Amino acid sequence: MKADLPSKNIFEQLRDGVAMAAGHPDAYQLREAAFATKRLLVQLNNATDPATVTDLLSQITGSAIDPSVSVFTPLYINYGRNTSIGKNVFINFDCVFLDLGGITIEDDVLIAPKVSLLSESHGLSPDERHGLLTGPIHIKRNAWIGAGATILPGVTIGENAVVAAGAVVSKDVPANTVAAGVPAKVIKTIEQ
Repeated sequence: MKADLPSKNIFEQLRDGVAMAAGHPDAYQLREAAFATKRLLVQLNNATDPATVTDLLSQITGSAIDPSVSVFTPLYINYGRNTSIGKNVFINFDCVFLDLGGITIEDDVLIAPKVSLLSESHGLSPDERHGLLTGPIHIKRNAWIGAGATILPGVTIGENAVVAAGAVVSKDVPANTVAAGVPAKVIKTIEQ
């Protein structure tokens, strides 16, 4: 007889794209985790030593952050454990990562100031609006996300792609292309 496997916790469910209805009995855990992350963010956002920033970001994400990663604070993250950051990544000032749906940033990615990576959203129906919907964000190797861009849930940014400043990206951006506008559309192919 096979033993029952433990069910996934609320963080694993959201990372896996399971919708959370309003009034979910475990929703309090989201707030507790956000405030635990905020305690570390206060230290990170007041640190002046790059090694301290890297160490605190490792604590927030629960995984080792390579010393080649550069973060210009402030940085805002609501959870952290569902964020994965590769090597030689640059994150500029004043970025926001809502990562309950999962955020993967591969090697050599450039993220400009005021970029928002939002793997979380809410339903359109008033009855569903206080629940939570998630979708993973994946930014592939050597992509560049321009200043003030917003990446929405479920979006993949392809290798070497560029997202123009101010774009709102609701659909995947293919590799080696430039996407711009609201909503973002591919406007150019990058010649290799």
